[in-house]
Parts: sequence; structure tokens; C-alpha cells
Amino acid sequence: MTDFDEKALEKAYNRALNLEKSGDLEGAALAYTEVLKIDPDDHGGAAVRLASIGHGAVPPKAPDAYVQTLFDQHAEMFDSILVDQLGYDVPLQLRDMLLTRDSSVHFTRMLDLGCGTGLSADALDDMADHKTGVDISENMVEIAYEKGDYDVLFVGEAVRFLQTAEGPAWDLIVATDVLPYMGELDAFFAGVGKHLIRGGTFAFSSETLSDEIFKGRPFVVGPYQRFAHSAAYVRQMLERNGMECVECMDIVVRYEQGQPVPGHLMLAMKRL
Repeated sequence: MTDFDEKALEKAYNRALNLEKSGDLEGAALAYTEVLKIDPDDHGGAAVRLASIGHGAVPPKAPDAYVQTLFDQHAEMFDSILVDQLGYDVPLQLRDMLLTRDSSVHFTRMLDLGCGTGLSADALDDMADHKTGVDISENMVEIAYEKGDYDVLFVGEAVRFLQTAEGPAWDLIVATDVLPYMGELDAFFAGVGKHLIRGGTFAFSSETLSDEIFKGRPFVVGPYQRFAHSAAYVRQMLERNGMECVECMDIVVRYEQGQPVPGHLMLAMKRL
């Protein structure tokens, strides 16, 4: 059950979107502020949209309610939208990166954070003996469960999962297409470092933008309402949490409106 007026929210959100599309960013900013008054949990991601049009502070992360709603709504068509329409193949690029470094690479325990429908498990299926998946979207996890690629699946937000999880550590932790939904990385990377064995591998992707857009900031909300991070900030957060970047490759993360979205694919190792 929701604790807000859904019809009023839909009306207010559509008004804000129309103002934004018309180029009236001042009006859109006021309208998104009204949206947040109706729905403080922010299922529609108004705070992220405010930041993306330059009329709000950059939030530390995308609201959980927004991310959960977004992926619950798109779960059934997720693979088709992401792979076929947006040209997303980061898990396959990760597979190639791992094999290029070590053609016989193999892991005992893999943790896939933000696992979605299991694209990374599909790509790395033969590389890990035991695979655990975590995603905030219950609908996504249901599809991943039906595919049968994971040994264990959890519904939950990644940072909270890492803060509360118990049991053996993992020698591979994967987070493809997770960073675009969070700004600050310290708590996330701290959790990864906590659950990664010494010498273990952390493999993840990020989106990025030009230095001119960052203007010295560690992260910003980009034009498509996702977070972009500077490589320097990502490396700093890895170092702070006991990990070292051992490979960073410039990649195309996906295509939006036919244009490539630049990003990084990184491998980090927990220090011995």
C-alpha cells in the first residue's frame, strides 16, 4: 500500500516532465519540488531529475523507492531493453577482460551485487563454482531465480546487504551497472572490502563524463538521470577501503538516443 495520492502524484509528475521537455527548467524545478511533497520517498526519482537539470543538490544516491520501482516495472522486458535496444554488453566485456588477464581464471565464490535478471551470471557462468545474487527489485530476482544461474538469491539494497551479510567471504564481487544509481561510494566500497577475501577481485562498471562537466566534483547526475563518476574519485574510494585498481578500461556502457554513453570497466584487488 502506498501512503500518498497516486493520481495526484501522477498528475504532478507529468506536469513536471512536460515543463522539463518544453525547456522551462525553472517551472520544472518547482513542479518536481511539488512532486517530492506528495511523495517524500520519491518513487519517481524527482530528486535525481532536479539534479540532472541543474536545479537541485546532487543526492548521495538514487532513492531506493525510485530504483526499486524502476526495475520492478521493467523486469519482464529488461533483457530485451538493455541488451537489444540499448546495446548493453558490459558483462561480456567483463568476461573478456578477466580471460585476457588470465585464460584459466576461476573463482570459488562470486557475489553479484545489483544482479538484475542475471546477465553477469550468464556471462560468467563457468567462471565461479558458487554464485550469490542480490538486487533491490523483487521482480528482477524472480526472473533470475527462474533462469537458475544463481545458487543463492536475496532481495535487498546492496549497501545494506553488505552491512548485514554473514558467512564466508567471496573471492569475486561483481557490480555491473550499479554505480550509475549511487553517487557516494565510500559505504558501498567499504562493504565490498569487508566481504572480499585478501587478494580477491572486485569487478565493476561506471559511467563517466568529461572533466569540463565534473568541474572537480567526484560525481554528478548525468543527462539521463544516472550518476557519472570521475575515475580519480573511484580510485580514491578503492584505496580508502583497502583495494587497488589493477585495470581500468574505457568502454561504451550503453547507447542512449543512438549516442554512446562512456564509462569505465575496472578490476580491483583487495590488498594482501
